[in-house]
Amino acid sequence: MSTSDAERLLVTAALPYANGPIHIGHLAGAYLPADLFVRYQRLKGEDVAFICGSDEMGVAILMRAIREDRTPEDIIDTYHPQIRENFERFGMSFDYYGRTSSDLHQETTQEFFRVLDEQEGFKLKTEEQLYDPEAEMFLADRFVTGTCPVCGFEEAYGDQCEQCGSSLSPTELEQPRSTLTDAAPELRETTHWYLPLEEMQPDLEEWIDTHPEWKNNVLGQIQSWFNDGLKDRAITRDVPWGVPVPPDVAERHDLDAEGKVIYVWFDAPIGYISATKEWAMQDGAPTKWKAYWQDEDTRLVHFIGKDNIVFHCLMFPSMLMQHGDYILPDNVPANEFLNLEGEKLSTSRGWAVWLHEYLEDFGADRGPDLLRYALATTLPETKDADFSWEGFQNRVNGELADVLGNFVNRTLTFAHRYFDGEVPPLKDPSDADEHVLDALSAAPEDIGQAYDNYRMREAVFETMALARTGNKYFNDTEPWHTRETDPQACANTIHLSLQLCASLSILFEPVIPDAAQRLRDMLRLADVRSSTPADAPDGALGWGDAAEPILEAGHTLGAPDILFEKLEDDTIEAQTEKLRERAAQRSDSTSDSDMDYANLKDNIDFDDFTKLDLRVGTVTAAEPVPDADKLLRLEVDLGFEERQILAGVAEQMAPEEVEGLQVVVVANMAPKEMFGLQSEGMVLMAEEADGTFVPVSADAANGSVVR
Repeated sequence: MSTSDAERLLVTAALPYANGPIHIGHLAGAYLPADLFVRYQRLKGEDVAFICGSDEMGVAILMRAIREDRTPEDIIDTYHPQIRENFERFGMSFDYYGRTSSDLHQETTQEFFRVLDEQEGFKLKTEEQLYDPEAEMFLADRFVTGTCPVCGFEEAYGDQCEQCGSSLSPTELEQPRSTLTDAAPELRETTHWYLPLEEMQPDLEEWIDTHPEWKNNVLGQIQSWFNDGLKDRAITRDVPWGVPVPPDVAERHDLDAEGKVIYVWFDAPIGYISATKEWAMQDGAPTKWKAYWQDEDTRLVHFIGKDNIVFHCLMFPSMLMQHGDYILPDNVPANEFLNLEGEKLSTSRGWAVWLHEYLEDFGADRGPDLLRYALATTLPETKDADFSWEGFQNRVNGELADVLGNFVNRTLTFAHRYFDGEVPPLKDPSDADEHVLDALSAAPEDIGQAYDNYRMREAVFETMALARTGNKYFNDTEPWHTRETDPQACANTIHLSLQLCASLSILFEPVIPDAAQRLRDMLRLADVRSSTPADAPDGALGWGDAAEPILEAGHTLGAPDILFEKLEDDTIEAQTEKLRERAAQRSDSTSDSDMDYANLKDNIDFDDFTKLDLRVGTVTAAEPVPDADKLLRLEVDLGFEERQILAGVAEQMAPEEVEGLQVVVVANMAPKEMFGLQSEGMVLMAEEADGTFVPVSADAANGSVVR
């Protein structure tokens, strides 16, 4: 179903974790693409609901709270309003931005859980897990440390050893200790609810086959999960933070719900539903949400980053299928990752551009448009892309100022100087004039097709191309000469240039909404449909109207103004220096003089060392492992064969940071099954004093022996 065929459109953007601020990688991944798409759809007159909110119930928030001696509520109440405010200042046009700590979200999640349980949509599995008798609670994986049974590292966590990367379960640790009380935990039986993904794989495969139009990166990752075979996923946890398991559901199975919560990746996507309910209530129509989630004439689109593909394309759809009352996603246009200045974006190294800092430095009035445009032309739609401050300056100065701004300024200035600030009439258009009219006629459809097919960069390039057409037309027709030699030709030039400006004020609205409004003010162009959640006046101009001349001859214009100021070199140098200084400060904090070196282990014989078969390999692919917060699944080319290796670096390195690296692999380590996947070796990592991992590399051919 295309957007034009659907009665309404429901668009979601991935819920950001409320445990830190937003950076440009987040914006380029899910949020700006979604906003461009939604603003365009509103300008077309589509019935759109744009929903997002803060993800607040994850164990990561609990861990941060414990680490900082704060409550989880304090963490989320700190970051949720910051994220919401900065999104608003950046120009995100959400219909509603909610939070998963709300009462309605808890009720919605519990009711969803209850329906699936009543419909036998879960499997119950009982197993032994570690229990802290002093804290009187079961211990989640990250709340247990002990000695790794693989490498002997004494500070391994219950889900993974950071020394060797082995995926573990808490019961595998030797001499386990609780991180909460340092007590020795004991084994006790506990029961959890599982989503039967293994049984559902045929249905999921059949559904995915109906969407060959999805992006290749999305379909490729989905197929890799299908090839490996889906595994049942536990969707409850024994931790003190999260949406509680409904007591009546537990009683139905003669279980005690005390201390049991629903897994964050079950409750978080339900946040889209609960936020839509809250939006409907806020709008005074409490049942309106049902049309957007339960009517087949609604089109559901999820905008996400590629690290969330498995959850939005397999897990959430399986939940919706099991429930039976909800529509399934029509598209999940996931983006790849954004690099920064040629390097992988890393918050731990300080290598990031934070949105709140950008807004402080460039201003919240005109600054957002500059970043929106620069990012929109750099979106990682099909592969990783790179943001640089020099590129940012070039986009602002060379395109926004020199192309669009220059065209607008020279057109309006000429109209005021020689046509009394009015739109002159068009008569007997020349071939050059007709060419502009043709370009104007084609632009909304061409640009719109790019938006409809999730090619946001192409849409932005096509829009700027129309401004370039205007500049070339202005230069070629030379109105400064025809003003005296052929006054009507001069009038035609200014008439059509003003029409281009009017259309550009609509077509650029999704990308640079503030500048588009200022341009309309200069043109005194009113009654244009809003790209934000606002009612349109009767007869309002919309996207399609930009294909025809909008301004009547004799229309009085407003005063011209500078649309974009150029960025000076020192402004850009200050940003690059800030980036370098922050990265240097992080590096200095772990300088050699300050390092707390790990103790040397006992001596070994040379024969012990020679038992290791160390080989050079290249990481050809990397992706997260579901249910394993710290694991990445790597495909490593060893020259003589490809290996699948699970590496415990997911919390420190994004998949795109690992792809393409040459690494050193322990190639003769016995295969080990972790989270249903075989790991056929171990990638060597150096651990710095702050716990940061650095891959051990060698500049040699794949398969080379490291001696």
